[in-house]
Amino acid sequence: MVRLDTTATVVGLVAVTGIIAAVAAVHPAGPRRAAGPAPASTAKANAAPAVTTWRHSPASGRHVPSVPGPTRRSAVPLVLTAADRQACPATATATACVDLTRHITWLQGNGKVMFGPVQIEPGKPGSKHQTPRGRFRVEWKAGPSFVSNIYHEPMPWATFFAAGGIAFHGGSLTAWSHGCVHLADSNAHYFNEHLPVGAGVVVF
Repeated sequence: MVRLDTTATVVGLVAVTGIIAAVAAVHPAGPRRAAGPAPASTAKANAAPAVTTWRHSPASGRHVPSVPGPTRRSAVPLVLTAADRQACPATATATACVDLTRHITWLQGNGKVMFGPVQIEPGKPGSKHQTPRGRFRVEWKAGPSFVSNIYHEPMPWATFFAAGGIAFHGGSLTAWSHGCVHLADSNAHYFNEHLPVGAGVVVF
């Protein structure tokens, strides 16, 4: 009886040792990491997803991702101030208003704002390409494939309003224009469709 009990005990110990070895092989203990910041790869994986902001596009009737603002200055609130309204008073006819200081533009008519304000990028102040200030009229318009015959660059949906080929048109919102008023392409399209020849343009 003693011999049998001893044999059974040895067999049991061997079995338990085998199980422990198998578990250790699958889950190695390894050194414990001291508390501290997670590795960059882990932090990136656990980071909150980027939030995409959306805006309504009147041209398409759909919501589209907002265009990021210029990186060389802080974002400008896209709201009109009392000074904006005073500099470009509402009239009965369609008018485009451009605030060069705040880099915004909007359309108004029948005594109220019809579209915007939206972000723009004008010509660099104080340079030979600065956007002219004053009161103008829309002179003529071009389509989505128009290319400047001076700078040989695309000017989609150009709406010309001042001498020298100055126009609203689709263009970069992070680089100065050559005197024109850059808009996001969808906004340039909207201006092109809703500003008839002869409509007023006020740049201040």
